[in-house]
Amino acid sequence: MPQNSVLKKTLTALSLTAFVSGLAACGGSNNTADGTSTVTVYTGRHYGIETVFEEFTAETGIEVRFTTGSDPELRERLAAEGANTPADLVMTADAANIALAAEAGLLSPVDSEILTGAIPEALRAADNTWFSLSRRLRVIMTSSERVTTPPTTYAEVGDPQWKGRLCLRPSTHPYTQSLVAGLINTVGADTTRTIVDSWVANDPLYINSDTDILKAIQAGDCDVALANHYYLGRLLGETPNFPVTITWPEQSGVGAHLNVSAAAVTANAPNRAAAVKLLEWLVSKGQKTFSDANNEYPADPTVEPGEIIAGFGTFKSDEASVRELGRRNAEAVTLLSEAKYE
Repeated sequence: MPQNSVLKKTLTALSLTAFVSGLAACGGSNNTADGTSTVTVYTGRHYGIETVFEEFTAETGIEVRFTTGSDPELRERLAAEGANTPADLVMTADAANIALAAEAGLLSPVDSEILTGAIPEALRAADNTWFSLSRRLRVIMTSSERVTTPPTTYAEVGDPQWKGRLCLRPSTHPYTQSLVAGLINTVGADTTRTIVDSWVANDPLYINSDTDILKAIQAGDCDVALANHYYLGRLLGETPNFPVTITWPEQSGVGAHLNVSAAAVTANAPNRAAAVKLLEWLVSKGQKTFSDANNEYPADPTVEPGEIIAGFGTFKSDEASVRELGRRNAEAVTLLSEAKYE
């Protein structure tokens, strides 16, 4: 199934889109040639998304047309298209980016008891412009073979014993920025700067892929890393004895850094009704399909997680910072730069 995975920042030549269930025409129309309703989605969350949309179409008869890209690129595109956007729904892999889209006036509030009944208050916008679909935790990963006493806090990752043994994602990635934004929100900018300085002092190996980070641990290139939990879930699905251990950080404090995959109806949605229907389906009937597709935890706490990640055990997470990640993003980016975090 063809889909454009990279969007040019010039916003030219952006006509390629991906289709579900045999949809063969594109454009701004919210109906297919035979009159079937369609909903157009811009999504930064792409793992397993085809299966999710196919299930929605099978249950509702509404076709889904989707375009993938990074969260910032899709936000840029929405802003550039304005009232002429074909997008009905936007999906992000990061809470900060959905919040920044809301701040830019690109999203539309949805008044729905289905949405507010399924998604906890801390995991949705105060004005209901966006709703979490799944939970993703940025945690401590260590070698099962070489580390017997792993760090248990983000500050301990900066312990000098891990110098030359640490892998991190670069500062340009939203996961790094949101982790630092969450730390600023919980412990303040000064303490966060001390923590980030200690990471930098450990001469980390920067790798722009959590999968590659975990494989670097396996290969012995590092012993300790920060990565999202579901990357280990995927690798364990392929290799049950993959030699990396997860540690839930900050369990004596606010809990592990929590980020979310989230979705929102766009401010200029051509087919708002279908967008709302898809959003409501994603938090209800489609909640487990969506979260299981990427080994994420459901945003609805009453829905059971998949078998592999259920094996990671119970944990405490920092729900209180989720709404603040967008507001703290610029401060986090500046702090990372000043700390010379690459």
